[in-house]
Amino acid sequence: MKRDNVIEVKDLYKSYGKTEVLKGVSFNVERGSMLALLGPNGAGKTTTVRILSTLLDHEQGTVTVEGHDVTQDADKVRSVIGLTGQSAAVDELLTGRENLVMMGRLYRLTKDSANTRADELLKDFDLVKAGDRPAKTYSGGMRRRLDLAVSLIATPPVIFLDEPTTGLDPRSRLTMWEIIKKLMSNGTTILLTTQYLEEADQLADQIIVIDGGKVIAEGTAKELKSKVGKDRLELTFASASALEKAAAALGKKVTDTNDKEYTLTVVIEDTNSDVRKVLDALNDRKIQLVSMAVHKPTLDDVFLSLTGKQAKTAQADEPTDKIAKKKKGKK
Repeated sequence: MKRDNVIEVKDLYKSYGKTEVLKGVSFNVERGSMLALLGPNGAGKTTTVRILSTLLDHEQGTVTVEGHDVTQDADKVRSVIGLTGQSAAVDELLTGRENLVMMGRLYRLTKDSANTRADELLKDFDLVKAGDRPAKTYSGGMRRRLDLAVSLIATPPVIFLDEPTTGLDPRSRLTMWEIIKKLMSNGTTILLTTQYLEEADQLADQIIVIDGGKVIAEGTAKELKSKVGKDRLELTFASASALEKAAAALGKKVTDTNDKEYTLTVVIEDTNSDVRKVLDALNDRKIQLVSMAVHKPTLDDVFLSLTGKQAKTAQADEPTDKIAKKKKGKK
């Protein structure tokens, strides 16, 4: 059966002067699903989103959204997408309701339709009480919710979320996750970029890891985790001597030790049988164990294994003001 791809990207290239940012990126996003783009700062995530949302041109490759080419049919692409960038793009002098109604009118909704839709979104995003307050009085989490609500004013079938929870506290982040899950349950197709690996793990149907402008891995969270290693058993002992004896008893099974915290790590394939074997080996030698924990591979492990870099606070691939200057220079 042929897949219903809403977004299709093939051999995408983009450079800023002599700096190549995207070097042949290709991927598809099926209708009603979420694709997460992961990668270190400067990998090309935000540049990809800007090209998909018609904010940037590209040198080579084809990019279509709902069958519309982003270059040749830019207006048609804009009519079917919503975009939430890395910072809230709302007018701080207007109230939350006024921001929504204004955007609705720009999308050519009637005055009554814009007001009705604004009421719906204020309720969905828990902003009813704050709806008549200026946006400048909103907290960071409230602004992000309003920003996402604004992008949904015309109920677009495709949403681009460029690191939507950056800077939010844990509670606000969980609220945003619930909102995003609701969008997905209603059939919205979503492309997400994020530096929070747990976010991709929780939300995405498919994940693509890009680094140096290239796709270096793709698959479900489970598939990617299975590529980087097996479960790990971490054992903690009461003393350095106990740790030393345990390391000698377990031999080649030990993959890592921490002399300061008296811990060692063992890779295991079958949780039940392998853990039992390790405990039996320690018990036979009367080595006292303080605690143990089984750790499964995470997307952090995937990220570090594939890119060799730590995930840090998100930054744009190229500053917005720099792009704006380039556009201005072309006029």
